Order: sequence, then structure tokens, then C-alpha cells
Amino acid sequence: MDDSELVGRAQRGEVGALGALLARHEAGMRAVALSMLGAGPDAEDAVQDAMVTALVSIGDVRDPSAIGGWLRAIVRNNCRSQVRSRRAVPVAEPEWFLPADETFGAEELLERTVSRDWVWHAIATLSEKDRLIALLRHFSSIRSYADIAAVCGVPVGTVRSRLHHAHRKLATALRATADMAYADVSTVAAARRREAADAMRATARGDFHQVVRELWWPDAQLIVPAAAVRGGTALAEQAMESDLAAGVRPGPIEVVACDDVLIWEFDLLSLGSDPDHCPPHAVWLQSLDGGRVRSVTLFHTTSGAEKS
Repeated sequence: MDDSELVGRAQRGEVGALGALLARHEAGMRAVALSMLGAGPDAEDAVQDAMVTALVSIGDVRDPSAIGGWLRAIVRNNCRSQVRSRRAVPVAEPEWFLPADETFGAEELLERTVSRDWVWHAIATLSEKDRLIALLRHFSSIRSYADIAAVCGVPVGTVRSRLHHAHRKLATALRATADMAYADVSTVAAARRREAADAMRATARGDFHQVVRELWWPDAQLIVPAAAVRGGTALAEQAMESDLAAGVRPGPIEVVACDDVLIWEFDLLSLGSDPDHCPPHAVWLQSLDGGRVRSVTLFHTTSGAEKS
């Protein structure tokens, strides 16, 4: 099959066709990266990030015969982003590979992915540490290396190393499993979204304590890296009660769910007399054990205000 036919089939959801396209053009993509960045992990990251972009955006391709040039252009943009980051920051910290006006929330990202079940199957093959960093980088608003490092409690260099390893493993898994059958993840994802929406409504009513009792383990931990704070469920309930008393209410929520990781992102609407009581956007990174929350890492970003 020529490129045009493969693109058409990939846009209709045939994962084998998309896998074949990536395999066919990988050498050309890598040649672009090597010519701009030289041999090393930066070039490999640029190629693997481009493959993730292709998974998400294949439906946007308007000229199927030019798919090779489209893929190489994505790699070229990734390389330029890395070069700009090198000039601006002593420790390289490349931003999300899409321009700011093209980014979107985790839920929309999953909907735009042609073969959601295939992608999630490949993500599940990653190690727990690699999977966590990949989820944050590609499915949340915590996208910079520095923010991921803060949430995970590791150095920026460790984030970079794990993400590089995750990209290599993910691309390999996607190519190797393109013709397999996969379990439908939509039912589980929908259930997690309903659970999150119900929890936010209960929280807004003042029943956060009930949310904790239903979804968290009794010895679950709340971790707030920015404030160097760690505590149990009592601390979480006290903090939420303080926010509610100040007029803060949770807004629209986005959810990313795996077997052992659950990410909630939501706006914080300050309706009281203290509009600066909380930052406008919160991320809860939840570690799961047996389907219940073992720990929650709270991180605030400004992206929620920009998205809304």
C-alpha cells in the first residue's frame, strides 16, 4: 500500500496502518533529528515525541501523499524547540511539543487519538515509574520537566532519563502490537470520569469527608511538594474545609486513569471575598492500590485559567 492508502486506513482507525506508516518513515524522521541535534538522547526524544503527535493528530492530515513530509516537519519543530530551550535555560527543559494554541486537555486528547485502546495497551507495558512520567508529560497540564520533577520528587535529570526510556519503550510497543486485539478501555474511563464528577459535586456540598471515606484508604497520604507538606486524611479534610469556607469551589474536571494512577485536573473558582485564596487550577496525582487512593500529590498550575 502507498502512503495515501495507509493514511486513509489509519484515519479510519486501523492501527496496523498507522504502525506501518511510522515504521516506513522512522528512518527519515531520525535523519532530520540527527542532522539538527546530533547523535544522542535529544534527537531520539524528538523522534519519539513526533510519533506520539502522529498518534494524536493523524486525523488532521489533509494531504495523505505528503505524510512523510508532515512527520519530518513535526520532528524539525521538536528539534527547534529543544534548541531554543538550550539557549534560554542552562538545564534543558523543553516545553510540550505542540504550540500553546494547539494544546488540549487529557479527555480531548484521548478522544482525538485514533486508536485509544491500542495506545493505552502500550502505555500499560511501561514500568510504573516510566508510565507515571509519560502520563504527566502527554496527558496532563504538568508538562515541563521542572513541574514533573516537583510532582514526582525526583531531579529534572531523572525525569529526562525516564521519559526518554518511556518514549523508546512506547514506540517499540506500539509497533510490535499494531495487529493485536485490545480490551476496550472506554467503560473504565467513563466510570472514572463519573466518579470524579460525583466527588467534585459532593465536595462543593461540603461532603469531602464522605469522598475521602469512599475513595481513599484510611492511611492515605496527602503530599504538597510546593509547601513541603505531608499528612493523612485529616489534613486533607481540614485543607478542603478551609478552602470551602473561603468560597472556593471546584470547577470542570478532566480525568486520566490507569490501573495504578489516577489524575484529576480541575479549576478552582474563588467565589468569596478572597479571590487569591487558591491558584486557579489544581492537579491531583493519585496513586491507587486495589482501586482505592493510597496517596494524593497536590500540584497547582495556571493552565486551567488559560484553558477556560
